[in-house]
Amino acid sequence: MKKLIVFVFSICLLISCSEQESDGTIVVQTDFGEKDGAVAAMRGVAYGVDADLVVADLTHEIPAYNIWEAAYRLNQVIDYWPANTVFVSVVDPGVGTERRSVVVKTKKDHYIVTPDNGTLTLVAESEGIAAARLIDEKINRRQGSSQSYTFHGRDVYMYTAARLASGKISFEEVGPEYKGPLTMILYQRAAASSGLIKGNIPVLDIQYGNVWTNIPDSILKTNGIKTGDSLIVSISHKDSVVYSDKIPLVNTFGEVPEGKPLAYSNSLMNFSVAINMGDFAKTFKISSGPEWTVTIKK
Repeated sequence: MKKLIVFVFSICLLISCSEQESDGTIVVQTDFGEKDGAVAAMRGVAYGVDADLVVADLTHEIPAYNIWEAAYRLNQVIDYWPANTVFVSVVDPGVGTERRSVVVKTKKDHYIVTPDNGTLTLVAESEGIAAARLIDEKINRRQGSSQSYTFHGRDVYMYTAARLASGKISFEEVGPEYKGPLTMILYQRAAASSGLIKGNIPVLDIQYGNVWTNIPDSILKTNGIKTGDSLIVSISHKDSVVYSDKIPLVNTFGEVPEGKPLAYSNSLMNFSVAINMGDFAKTFKISSGPEWTVTIKK
């Protein structure tokens, strides 16, 4: 009987010791593209830490240096992944400078390894940040890489992510706790006042040139706007109006003649504008980012 108790205790201890904060999955986004070996090098670092890791791609087509789009794409997908997934986001125009390298744990138990340059802006709002730690490069840096100053995605971020995802380090072992404010990007949040609805253009539906906003259709409904209404839509870059016209709010593109503009709710149920069988963004020279705003009124 004693031998059975010892055996059961040993098995329980083994299971307990093998538990880790991550589920062994890493999701990676960069602005590297895949024309060269940079992304493959990062994958190799991860598998060098633990060959059983799962390394998935979010995207490697973030426009070069575009921290805002990195913030958007990260926020777009993070909620679809299980708790304890480790995300690596490397859009890092300040690589090699004194900018902070951090790992954050969100309130939904996702981990994000990234430079603290604004990439966390939207996730901080949608999931909340439970804790942040500075990466201690004395411990969490690929061996033999100390003289490399321009590829922290490979040498620091992926290496740290792999060690965390594989259970070789705990979140606390990433480095010292960071209690200061994280870097956030200012932008126009969706809001309504006195019949005027304001929002931001976080991203374009680039394949078709549709313009997506961060204004949920719920705001339109609570302000008395419904399908079939004609809306005055104005789009500005900084303080300059780039587009302003009256267009119909419809359910789908085919409800207006080919070549005509329309407003609709996109797949995220956010207010968007398009041209039926055309490219709204290219036609009116619209782009996306924190400095692009939209106003709507009946």
